[in-house]
Amino acid sequence: MPTRPTISWSDLAGSSVGLWGLGVEGAANLRRLRADGITPTLVDDHPGPSALGELPVLATDAGGLEALVGCEVVVKSPGISRYRPEVVALEAAGVAVVGGLGLWLQGVDRSRVVCITGTKGKSTTTAIVGHLLGALGVRCLVAGNIGLPPYDPEVGDDYDFWAVETSSFQATDLATSPPVVAVTALHPDHLDWHGDVDTYYRDKLSACSQPGAVLTIANGDSPELRAREASLGPTVRWVQADDARDGGWSRGLGLAGSHSRRNAEIARACLQALGVEAASDDEAMTAAAVGFTPLDSRLRTIGVLDGVAFVDDSLSTNVLSVLAALDTFADDPVALLVGGQDRGIDYTELGQAIDRRAHPTLVVTLPANGPRIAAAIRRAVPDAAVVDSNDLESAVDTAFAWAAPRRATVLLSPGAPSFGQFADYRDRAAAFAAALRRRSGPLT
Repeated sequence: MPTRPTISWSDLAGSSVGLWGLGVEGAANLRRLRADGITPTLVDDHPGPSALGELPVLATDAGGLEALVGCEVVVKSPGISRYRPEVVALEAAGVAVVGGLGLWLQGVDRSRVVCITGTKGKSTTTAIVGHLLGALGVRCLVAGNIGLPPYDPEVGDDYDFWAVETSSFQATDLATSPPVVAVTALHPDHLDWHGDVDTYYRDKLSACSQPGAVLTIANGDSPELRAREASLGPTVRWVQADDARDGGWSRGLGLAGSHSRRNAEIARACLQALGVEAASDDEAMTAAAVGFTPLDSRLRTIGVLDGVAFVDDSLSTNVLSVLAALDTFADDPVALLVGGQDRGIDYTELGQAIDRRAHPTLVVTLPANGPRIAAAIRRAVPDAAVVDSNDLESAVDTAFAWAAPRRATVLLSPGAPSFGQFADYRDRAAAFAAALRRRSGPLT
């Protein structure tokens, strides 16, 4: 991966700056620039009103790209792929193309930062780190994908530590890394952004070996990570689910599944690497675990109807998360609702996992990639019970009709993003809950 410019937010003073992308992080970028006294050129692929209302926004394909070429620095949103021709053209023209997180890391005390990445589990692990530190009386900002960007003026800077959930998109913007990086999992994902699996893996793991990286805390149960140990930086600490087979101190977190135990151990290892002494004390950690609030739409039972549990795992956006969800309900019949935005991911492994299950499994596929998922499952399991559905409402009807006589679990674990049908995973989760409420009978 090409070396990124080693500049910080404070280095932008006096420069002509373009801001490309006005989503959640783009709006935070704008707030930071305005707080620093910089009025940027605003460009967006689908422009609307700017975050502060008074600045014009150019469309990328209608004068916006030309305006960005005239800037010295362009701060882009993570959703804009580094591999887009327009980005390549900007860099070829000598424009420094950077990201907000990379700018922030250049100016912060990185010894107090942990970046947590992974195809699956990074959100929960980051949340656990923040919860444990807070319970131990330490001020920690949980930031990145799971919250506001750490440089947003709205969050301030009065913290002892920062736990930053870092996506593969954001990782490509980093010129330096904090000493401690954690990787929770590795599996093909985001191929539409990165182009191919090898590039995704390289980009995902780049934070482990950038200048400043010292220790990578990694999921030792991941064959993909084990095979790429050489990409994990100078020192690797492996963490496995069997390190806490019975849950131990982490039972108080209230999380299900072996993957959750491993994520908890990764979080604890992060605290230890940050120098938090209490992290090595089982009694202190047991007490700190209590009161953790699991993430919304991450394996949460939202209701029980006629003996059928409805589980919301709408945050699931890749195959690995579906596999973990099925493993959590290994002892139950499951009606699985799967499908969403098509990002070109191979779902063969899901079919193989369904074939290994000891209990009956119905798969109800959802648009837009439902037919491709169904085909992958049928290739692995020719006699698999797979039903294609046109929308979430009818999928819930189909799943419930099958699940009721079996007292099975209806599991929404889409293994794909929600975009195209829903605003985001929360909107998809709300639609799932609404479909449940519309059914007759009391919820318990």
